[in-house]
Amino acid sequence: MKKLIPLLSLLLSVCLLTGCMGTPVVYYCDCPTEGASDNSTELPEGALKTGLAIVANAKDSVSASDMDGEAKYDVTIVAVLVDDNGVIRSCIIDSIGTSVKFSAAGTITSDLSAQILTKNELGDSYGMKAYGGAKYEWYEQAAALAQYAVGKTLSELKNGAVNESGKAADADLASTATIYLGGYVTAIEKAVANAKHLGARSGDVLKLASINSIASSAAAADGKDGTAQLDCDVTAITMNGDVITSCYIDSLQAKVAFDASGVITSDLSAALRTKNELGEEYGMKAWAGAKYEWNEQAASFAAYVTGKTAAEVAGIAVNERTAPADADLAATVTIAIGGFQALIAKAAQ
Repeated sequence: MKKLIPLLSLLLSVCLLTGCMGTPVVYYCDCPTEGASDNSTELPEGALKTGLAIVANAKDSVSASDMDGEAKYDVTIVAVLVDDNGVIRSCIIDSIGTSVKFSAAGTITSDLSAQILTKNELGDSYGMKAYGGAKYEWYEQAAALAQYAVGKTLSELKNGAVNESGKAADADLASTATIYLGGYVTAIEKAVANAKHLGARSGDVLKLASINSIASSAAAADGKDGTAQLDCDVTAITMNGDVITSCYIDSLQAKVAFDASGVITSDLSAALRTKNELGEEYGMKAWAGAKYEWNEQAASFAAYVTGKTAAEVAGIAVNERTAPADADLAATVTIAIGGFQALIAKAAQ
């Protein structure tokens, strides 16, 4: 259910916002809205849409042979703020390049406890300057494209940023960004398409964070395929001072299956869709008997934390499963929220 809902209506709904900013927050919510009014209100002056995109593939994965097989994941994440004229007001680009290795005996050989850092987090240690002879590191080149996008519509960005080979077409951009940019422009386009009014306004600061893990990977055993799995939980938030003014959450659960001889059995050309993109196909209602699907629960949590400080989000009471202990939040959010709280804390740093 998608409605434009004023905060005064939300005070009667399970999407309660408990902010302390003193002014109504107007947002566009995919979360359950039981008991909410159908009345709408005009957006406040300076209202901006918050967008988030995760674009991923595992097409370069290889089966085991004389060497270990490898599920190779390439993930781009983008957060944007967009005004109602379609002009990008803020943009952040990040990327995850990681792999899970497995043997010809169907066993996992990667360290599943290893920390999975994004390219922005790796910074200079990513090695484009040290080992590739580049003038600028990846994070610097990605930031150059993000800054180039600011002040432009999507059409202006697509028509000016890259040439037919996906490299920078603009001379100023090309002076910093020498990497292939086509995929990042596509991810920006997706983030803009996903953007919604969630409460952000002019002057708010956009932040992006992800928490990534390969710990759920498993060896082939008992006649069942093994799984090389990458989990990426991502949030885009905006802040005004210490207060979260909008929040968008999504998650990627990417899997490459392999058999007991290390041969990949997954279709590597298949799209890797996020939980928001899967919607009801994710199956929490169909298979787990949940009242609300994952994307609905994530949207409810995001709405609930809007108007709170990061400290207040960290202090949300949870039970032993880290599911909400608060009755209003628990009415629509039954999944564990410890990971969401960690995401907000990371983004707000």
